[in-house]
Amino acid sequence: MRRMTLLASFAVGALVLAGCSSSSDDEQPASSAPTPVATPDGPGLADAVTEAAVVGHLEQLERIAIDNNGNRAAGTSGYDASVDYVVDELESAGFEVETPEFEFDQFTADTQSLSAPDRQFQVNALTYSPSTPGDGLTGRVVPAPKDDSPGCEATDYTGLDLAGAVVVVDRGVCPFGQKQTVAADLGAAAVLVVNNEPGPLDSGTLGGADVARIPSGGVSQEDGPAVAAAPELTLTLDTETTTTKSRNVIAQTKTGNAENVVVAGAHLDSVPEGPGINDNGSGTAAVLETALRMGSEPDVTNAVRFTFWGAEELGLVGSTKYVEGLSETDKANIALYLNFDMIGSHNAGYLAYDGDDSDKVGEPAGPPGSDAIERVFVQRLQQEGIAAEGTDFDGRSDYGPFIEVGIPAGGVFSGADETKTPEQATKWGGTADETFDQNYHTAEDTLANVDRAALAENASAVAYGIGTYAQSVEGQDGVPVGAARTEARSGE
Repeated sequence: MRRMTLLASFAVGALVLAGCSSSSDDEQPASSAPTPVATPDGPGLADAVTEAAVVGHLEQLERIAIDNNGNRAAGTSGYDASVDYVVDELESAGFEVETPEFEFDQFTADTQSLSAPDRQFQVNALTYSPSTPGDGLTGRVVPAPKDDSPGCEATDYTGLDLAGAVVVVDRGVCPFGQKQTVAADLGAAAVLVVNNEPGPLDSGTLGGADVARIPSGGVSQEDGPAVAAAPELTLTLDTETTTTKSRNVIAQTKTGNAENVVVAGAHLDSVPEGPGINDNGSGTAAVLETALRMGSEPDVTNAVRFTFWGAEELGLVGSTKYVEGLSETDKANIALYLNFDMIGSHNAGYLAYDGDDSDKVGEPAGPPGSDAIERVFVQRLQQEGIAAEGTDFDGRSDYGPFIEVGIPAGGVFSGADETKTPEQATKWGGTADETFDQNYHTAEDTLANVDRAALAENASAVAYGIGTYAQSVEGQDGVPVGAARTEARSGE
């Protein structure tokens, strides 16, 4: 799940439209795919996708990371080996697989320093941050007022003069890039984001080189008050961006209506700091096993497209470039998008994307049909005795590009760096007042730290949702089709 790392991190570049690269088969042997289920509907697939099979894929992804410098990040040998593994598994089940390339920018930060007149602070450049002048940038400090959406809107700074200032703003609610853009529009010279949990803010991204405008860094929660109280700060960042390539993995069933395609996706890359087994080996494994149990020529009403995105951790790059490359007809033929990003968090929650905005938190409702997708997943978890809650479409995962073009979306999520409330701990178990995944974006994001019960329940829900919509995208829990779809998306 996107929220980017500091060193060896990456940014958006131009899509290479000239075809697809083929996968190599010298790292992972092709395997024998499991027998497809006789009736690939929601209940049938939910029963067929087992914990043991999903864990088997996670074991392979963890082994890939161990053999490749401890990670599977975009632009690395670990990511390439992950692509090869997924491609081999899909091809063994009879799928025709494409791995379209796209370009993105590799970001590195060397010098990173922050000082007040009387002390030094640790600072980490946000991915895509521009460099400061060589001798640093010095400015007076303007703390962003604390409110429910710190620094997310220009009105947050009403009455304050940001011209030439170093803005200090709390992390939370909106992307770092949005906080930076608001401050830059008001004349700020630099932005410092204060972590909203103990420890340094060592993984953060502005979202793309095209978004980055002013030097931006992150500081720890512990240093936040002193940074905000300093009369002036000197920030020095020496950063560099170079262009490289990555790949998505795309495979579609050979059967089913190609004018009502069900797209199911998970991002395949990890952050450079660790193997990414929950984030997002878990979503990858559940989508992959669902594809294997469905098979390449299932008895389905609607075609299903299985997608594994590259460079999600670098700003939703792979999914964004994919959607940007679709024709208007291609977009119209996608009935819905199902997103699965982290489903086995260590201190797990049971969350479904809030398609109807009934929670009234953050972003508005998803495109028409997103409410129905939410119901499907909530009802499935209810059948298992789990009372799910909503989670905001906050733009931090690969549903974002699909929503932007009016495609309804949904999925399940077990939580990342948000804090589990006492009420949620009572309902789901686990530890209150701790994050859903304390291993998020670290070297400890391993199979040993995956909640197996949550993984099993959510993987079953993944399969249930895909199977349900493979059989029908109409009815009470359906999405707009035909003329209704055209009308619903006409205002995108």
